[in-house]
Amino acid sequence: MSILSILLALIIGYLLGSISFAVLIARWKGVNILQVGSKNPGATNVKRVLGSGLGNTVFFLDALKGSIASGWPFFYFGFGQESSLALGVLGLIAAIMGHSFSCFLNFSGGKGVATTMGGLAALMPGVLLIGLMTWLLVYYSSRVVAIGSIAFALSLPFGAFIIHGVFDLRFGLGLLLALLIIIRHRSNIQRLMQGKENSFKK
Repeated sequence: MSILSILLALIIGYLLGSISFAVLIARWKGVNILQVGSKNPGATNVKRVLGSGLGNTVFFLDALKGSIASGWPFFYFGFGQESSLALGVLGLIAAIMGHSFSCFLNFSGGKGVATTMGGLAALMPGVLLIGLMTWLLVYYSSRVVAIGSIAFALSLPFGAFIIHGVFDLRFGLGLLLALLIIIRHRSNIQRLMQGKENSFKK
């Protein structure tokens, strides 16, 4: 694994992550998503403002960013290579950073949950499955996306530990992703504590 390949993974990941499909799709509909709803350029805000169809489209495209950023090293350098896994991890982290701190949005952005899910589909699908089951259970019990996302984040290191073990790179990734997602949801956590967090009605 060369310095050039590391830089390539980081640059590709960050630039992919920096593309804000929430902003682009909302602008296509004549809406500045940064000024309506929660003002967050993510799938949840698009869904709340413009409907499920466009919100789900943004979610899919944001997940695709993570899948491409973390998956391309396996196709380029080969499956089963430790270097491919390491580059995929770096690519995903860079994509999440790009999504959350986009160079096209004055270094602001979304929460990174969809991008994380897309990357996990390429790097550790079993952990993603555990996370999705956790998200669905918590979300449909609470109807609050933020609670589901935080529960999803907390499930990642647990799932990585169960499937890959504590000494695997993917366990460290699970811990880091959980931390990043929770930090990005700190304003949601504050609103939850105040009883002011938005929810989708049952």
